[in-house]
Amino acid sequence: MSTAVANDRLAKRFERWDTDGNGVLEASDFQGEAARIAQNLGKSADSQEVQELHSAFQGLYEHLAQKAGVPAGGAISREQFLDATGEMLFKEGEASLNRALSPIVKALIRLCDDNHDGEIDAREFQAWLSAVGVPASQAGDMFQKVDRNGDGRLSEDELLQVVRDFHFGRLEAELLG
Repeated sequence: MSTAVANDRLAKRFERWDTDGNGVLEASDFQGEAARIAQNLGKSADSQEVQELHSAFQGLYEHLAQKAGVPAGGAISREQFLDATGEMLFKEGEASLNRALSPIVKALIRLCDDNHDGEIDAREFQAWLSAVGVPASQAGDMFQKVDRNGDGRLSEDELLQVVRDFHFGRLEAELLG
């Protein structure tokens, strides 16, 4: 895949996170995404796992706002988002993306990990993808593509690799819905 694919995915990510459709990303959009995922998973808004997801999304908003040069609490334009995320992907690389996305991945695992083993199995992975809007018909087959060691589970590191590969355009799978 190419840089063009990665850029297209970033643009789609912006549209997906602009939950109120006003053309900018604000902290409320990130909180809206966390709430939508939790609701789609049937989780209680006041549960510890959901609170961790909200905190992780708030941290991601703050990180992106700072990187985009937006004052605390300000709005991130589409151009600022694409510039900031593009810089993370294409200039700073995987370590930068890991710092930004690791708290989200960790919170998602805690939210989806029904058997509390610290990993995501095929059913839990499918639930996560469905919660973010991937059609169930696609979500069911996706796990086989991403479980590279074939053990039937994804650790935090493995899931972070999946998310990273998706954003770098190295994974021919849909994670955005």
